[in-house]
This record gives sequence, structure tokens and C-alpha cells, in this order.
Amino acid sequence: MNRDTAEPATGALPGPNAQRWVDFHQSHSAPSEYSHEFVWDVTREADGPFVTDVDGNVLLDFTCHIGAAPLGYNSEKVLSKLREFDLVEPMKIAGQDMYFGSGPTPEEADFPGSSHLMDRLTDISSHYGMDTVFLSNSGAEAMENAMKITHDHRAPAKYGVAFSGSFHGRTLGTLSLTKSKDVYTRQYPEISGIETVPFCADRGCDPASCDCGFFAGGGSRLRNMLAPEGGHVDPAEVAFLTLEPIQGVGGYRFPSEAFMDEVAAVTEEYDIPLVVDEIQSGVGRTGEMWAADHYAIEPDVIASAKALRVGATISRSEVFPSEKNRLGSTFGGGDILGSMMGTFTLEAIREHDLLANATRRGRQARELLSDDAPETVVDVRGKGLMLAVEFDTAERRSAVVEACLDRGLLTLGCGKKTIRLLPPLDATEREIALGTGIFLDAIEAVSASAPAN
Repeated sequence: MNRDTAEPATGALPGPNAQRWVDFHQSHSAPSEYSHEFVWDVTREADGPFVTDVDGNVLLDFTCHIGAAPLGYNSEKVLSKLREFDLVEPMKIAGQDMYFGSGPTPEEADFPGSSHLMDRLTDISSHYGMDTVFLSNSGAEAMENAMKITHDHRAPAKYGVAFSGSFHGRTLGTLSLTKSKDVYTRQYPEISGIETVPFCADRGCDPASCDCGFFAGGGSRLRNMLAPEGGHVDPAEVAFLTLEPIQGVGGYRFPSEAFMDEVAAVTEEYDIPLVVDEIQSGVGRTGEMWAADHYAIEPDVIASAKALRVGATISRSEVFPSEKNRLGSTFGGGDILGSMMGTFTLEAIREHDLLANATRRGRQARELLSDDAPETVVDVRGKGLMLAVEFDTAERRSAVVEACLDRGLLTLGCGKKTIRLLPPLDATEREIALGTGIFLDAIEAVSASAPAN
């Protein structure tokens, strides 16, 4: 496959082979979310955003596995480095029971491991004073550990603060922080002491004309809740305040500057640890290494995963527990392949200037979508290559997702009426033009065939 000339080419989706794979998989798989009945054929050609399925269909993937494959498929920026090494078995070790290395010293290592990944993570987070990392298996684990270390750091704190529209994971602990859709949380017990405050999205919002409920009665709901007189939560008893700098599952909602300024001011005033969930928005997706870098906030803990191939809780040494037995995970820090790929991804972002590329290509996509979008598109928004298109109805949004798939473009819904677009960080000008063109054609076809009411 030549990435420079490849284009989507599809027949019926799912094709007969894909349907057999789907049926086989689901015969033993617990019910879970699958956005499309798309089956990647790992033996066929794929490069960057282009991928081939088991029926030979070529698709343009603008989901990057919800950002978990930040350079798309078979990226030579990563694979070329992996090919240098004779990989070993086991690829995962009990990460808190032994260390692993290669070569005489860390500086002369044959290949990078978890120690090197942690070194890179503290380097890209050093502007927040972060010098310590705990690795784990997933983003939910990274968030669980963020809650755990801040509770320990602020003991005997008994409160946590989350925001409406948030999504932080599917474990019981992180579901207590998840406020986006009831389907994720109903019938499950919650951690006590979690307070919810409105998330103030950027719709020209300011304290004088706020319609989200965050600014009310002359101040913010957050500040009023913590006020020494009249508030119902003692700031000294708050273990953490957590937010996604840009909400993902909740609808790619971007915060207002006034909201982020207030979060920064309140957490600083009361010395409340700020945990930022960068699982979807981090590692270059927005044109900065962390989405928090766009705003006035100063995180105390960063939770990352997806693009790293492993989970990571990043903070300062004094925030982490001093006792060695407080944190642990069988495979935490012991995923050799994941650590290598995470390290090589961070190196590729730096070596190929992909933060700047994400900014340029994101601007291109927004301009193309905004200039040619019909009235049924309510909003086009984004930072870098974390892009969203919001429609007038949920039905139209779903129809556009299907119309895109019919034309060979993979997209994902989020929120109630929004489609998220996540091209690879090294997307080219041609790929952005091709993908947005297919997207706009799908919108036009949906509007022409069955206008939504």
C-alpha cells in the first residue's frame, strides 16, 4: 500500500468474512461496545490512516482507536525501531517483583523499557514539577491510582470533586467520577463523598452570561461549595478535583477560558490537588503534549494511557505514598512491548515535529469543515487533531456515521449529537482533504435522502 496515493475502496460493510469473524467473536465475548462491525485483517496492507479489512475493503480510519493508535497503522516511525530488536518472552513481567534491563547500563540499553518510558514521561511533564510515575495496564487504573495517591496525600480527606459530562473509566471507582451517560453508571455503587459541579463549555461563556450553571449568584458553583461561610464542603477535606481538560465521551466539549481560570484559582487558593485525565486528550493529540498545556491550570497529577500503550499516573514524589506497599499491580510497569512502543511514540512526536503537524492539520480540517458545512451542522470545534462536529439531532449524527462508513471513512460518535474525528498525528494535507471531503459528502447524502426533523 502506498500511503501517498491510497484511497478508500469498499463494497458491502460488513462483508461476509467480517460477519463470520464478528459472529465467532461474539459467541464467547461478554457484551461490550463496538462502534462498527469492522474487522481489521492484520495480514493485509495498512499504513497510517489506511487499513484493509478481512473482505479486502480499504478504509480511511479517522478514529485512531479513540487515540490509542496515535500514528495509525504500521507506522514506520515506530515499527522501524521495533525491527531492530529480538523480542523476548515473556513480554509482560510482574512489574513490582522484578526489574528488566538490556545492556550494561540504562544509558547503553539495547532497547527502551519501562524505566526509559517513565524517564520520558517526567521529562514531558517537568514544567509541572512532576518527577515520579506509576505505570499500570489502562487509563481506568491510572485514574484509580490518581484517586488513591491524592487521598493518601490529603488524609484524612473524604471528598472528591468531578464535573458534569465527564468520563473517567469503567471500574467501580472511576464510575463514581463518570457523569456523562447514565448507562455507564446505573445500578452500580458509588464511592462516597464525590461532589459534582457543572462543566462550563466554551460557547462564548463568561461569568456574566453563563448558561451552564457553573457561574451563578455572583460566583462559581465550585467556589461557593468550598466557601468558609455558606459552603457545604470543607476544602481541607477534599482529596482531589479531577477533570478532563477536554471532555471526550461527553461530547468533545472544550472548556471556557473563564472556567479554567476559576478552576486554577480555586485549586491554588485551597491547595487542592488537581488531577487531569489526559487519557484521550494527551500525548500530542491537541497540538500540545498535554491538553492542560493550553490552559491556566497547573495539574498536580496527570493520568495517561491510550497513546502510551500503557497506563501512567504522573505526579510529584511528595504526592505519592512513601510506603512501598501502597501501590502495586501484577503487570504494572512490566509490559516490555508496551513500554517500547510508548517510548518510541514519544520519540516520534519529537523527532518528526508532530505537535506542529497536529496544529496545522487540525486547522486545515476545521477550515474545510466550517467553510462547507450545511446548516444541519451546529458546531465545528477542536484543538490540534482532536476534532468534533456537532449536528442538530442525534438521529442525523448517527446517520452520518453510517454514511461515512458506507464511503469507507471510520468515525465515532460522542456526547448526544457529535461526531469525533481523530486522524493520526502525522496526517498529511492530502489525507485531511480526502477525509473531510468524504465526511461532507456523507452529510450531504443524509440531508438529501432523509432530512431529520
